Parts: sequence; structure tokens; C-alpha cells
Amino acid sequence: MRPLRILAAAAATAVAAAALAAVASAPPAAAAGFAQVGNFGSNPGNLAMYEYVPPALSPSPAVVVAMHGCTQTATAYYQNSGWPKYADRHGFVVVFPEQRTANNSNRCFNWFQPGDATRDQGEALSIRQMVGSAVSRHGGGRVFVTGLSAGGAMTAVLLAQYPDLFAGGSVVAGLPAGCATDVASAFTCMNPGVDRTPAQWAQAVRAGGRPRVAIWHGTSDTTVVPRNADELRDQWTAVHGISTTPTSTGSLPGPTRRETYGSGQVQVYRVQGMGHGTPVDPGGATDQCGATAAYFLDFVCSSYHTAVFWGLTGGSTPTPTATPTSPPPAGATCHEGRTTSMCRPAGPPPATGTSTRSGRGRRWASTTPGSGTPCGSRRPATTRSPTPAAPDPRLADGIAPRVTSRPPE
Repeated sequence: MRPLRILAAAAATAVAAAALAAVASAPPAAAAGFAQVGNFGSNPGNLAMYEYVPPALSPSPAVVVAMHGCTQTATAYYQNSGWPKYADRHGFVVVFPEQRTANNSNRCFNWFQPGDATRDQGEALSIRQMVGSAVSRHGGGRVFVTGLSAGGAMTAVLLAQYPDLFAGGSVVAGLPAGCATDVASAFTCMNPGVDRTPAQWAQAVRAGGRPRVAIWHGTSDTTVVPRNADELRDQWTAVHGISTTPTSTGSLPGPTRRETYGSGQVQVYRVQGMGHGTPVDPGGATDQCGATAAYFLDFVCSSYHTAVFWGLTGGSTPTPTATPTSPPPAGATCHEGRTTSMCRPAGPPPATGTSTRSGRGRRWASTTPGSGTPCGSRRPATTRSPTPAAPDPRLADGIAPRVTSRPPE
């Protein structure tokens, strides 16, 4: 009997040791709150990762990636965007990537550099690794991405390069994926914008998934002109194979016009009178969020309506007073074979303004063309003055500034 007891004791000791080893090797549970995360991957884009973990996580919590604009930081987006409020209420994780000045002197994500805007390369891969880290440590489920300005442009890039990863996206004052490949073309995309057919835009999106996409834009944005919201709509309705004519329209606070395409695969939110920034609406109501600051503008809580659109709040998308829209007349066309629904309406252009842009040591002035041109006509060419104009403070968040070389990996 004594040998049997010795064997039993040895077996019990081995089981206990194995259990302790398993506990030691398991990733530690992240503490609730906002904190920087290190060692999330090889990080070829040299970005920093921050995340917000609510006090109580839901089972298989969603992971939302929220990216700041130029001159901003992850902390600023955490403090002002309103996303932590809904993470607390609905138990999802928010990842806040942060650009470094070593990569871009104005902290802009390099959405216009092919080495950072291609699947499994540079900054795009770094953000993909952040997602993998968050999902692994928190047992995450569905993944979404949003961002402002350069962060909005990078949002479109990530949706296009990883449609198999992201269930949905929200582009705030951003641009279509594939619009630019260098600094000069980035400025053209920003203002006056680039016009392509829906099919041409769709070619920039990889096969593998069809994420739901929300598009937010201020109608008075002179940094990234509202035309980009139309081109984003064209891109993602083409990806989903649906019409560029909205199936319904409605009104939200702000005032904001909401356009729904298809059965809700794409929604466009046009915030009337808003310039360049993320729309917020400070307050304690369910649909109020955020704080006003530079490029956080008091109109409507975009984070709440985006969370609802993605299905993160546990309910269905609220339906504002809807107005069904009529399809264009049969056979009506514009240039490049587009239907009239794909053209911008005619009307008197707004007052033009002069702005100063800089990139890689160059400075030039350009006159912003009017946003309303007759269907079938081209926009007037942007004129450049040889004499630099005074800096325009509205362009402090210009999303394609001088790029500094990334240090060796």
C-alpha cells in the first residue's frame, strides 16, 4: 500500500504543478481603464497602441479601433470622442492607435504612402497586430474601425485592405481608399477631390468581405471637401452591389441628414454647417457624448449613432422620419455613364477661399472651387499662386503634411 500512496502523492503534485504552469502562462487580465499596451507585435509601422477596457466586458466583446487626426493623440481621442461612454455601457474594448512624429511630423497616419497603406505592410500591419492583440487578450469578437481626417482616410484603407477582418467602419471627414499614392496626390484628393466611377473606386477594395460603412462629413469642411463623402459612398455602394440612390433619408440632431443605401449596408451622415472635425454632443443623455476641443465639434454624437449602426448597443438602428427617394428617370445619364443620382446637384457655389498647404517643403495657395456644379460638367481646375498665402488655421489638421523618414527597424 505504501508504494501506491507514494505514486498518488506524486501524481497529485504533478497535477498541481501543471495547473500552476498553466496559470502562469495565461495572459494576465487587463485592468479596466485607459493604458498603453506594449509588445503587441513586430510593429513594422512604428505606432503606439493604447486601449480602453471598461469595468465589465461583455462575452466575446467587440473591439473598436478609433484613430485620431493630424496633430492629435490617442489620449485626445479617448478623452473627447465619446467612445468610452458606450464601451462602459455595452462592454466592448476600444483600441486607440497613435502616430509618432518620427513617422510623420504632424502625427498624421500615412494613408497616402503605399508602404503603410497596403495589406500586411507598415502602419496597416501594425494596426492589424493591435487588433490581434486585443482580441487574444480579451476574447474579442467582431471588429470595427473608425477615425477622423487622416485617421478617417486610414479607416477606409483598413476596410479596403482587410475586409475579411472588419465587420464595419465609420469614416469621419476622410477620403476613399486608393485615392492617393504620395503627398501631392493626397492634397488633390483632399481639395478639390477626385472623381471616379463607383466601379473604379471598388477596384481599390480587396475581396473577402463586405463591411458596413458609415460616412460622416461636415457640409462646410474646407480641409477635406464634402465631395469625398460622395466618392466614399460610390466606393462602398459599388462594393456591396447596391444603388447610389438612397432608399430613404432622415434627420438627426445637428442638424444632420442621414441617407441610407440598400438595406442599410451604407449610410451617409451630412452634418449641416460643420467644418473639419469629429461631431460630438456633450451631455448626459443616451445619444449625447464627447467633449468639445480642437476638431471635436458640438453638433451631434457621431459615436453613438455609429455604435447603433454597427449593432453594438443591443438594439436596432433607430429610424428617423424617413422620406423614400425616387429613382432617377429612366435613361438619364451624366458624364462617364453615371445616372443622375450619382452627380452632384447644380446650384450657386459657396464663397471661395484661399488656403495654404505644405508638403515636403513645398507651399502653394489654391482657390477652393464651388461644391455645386451642373450634372455632366467638370469642376473648374484648381489654380495655384506662385506667392504663398498666409497660413490658414483651419488647415492645422491638414492630413498630408511633410513626412519624416521612419527610423530603422
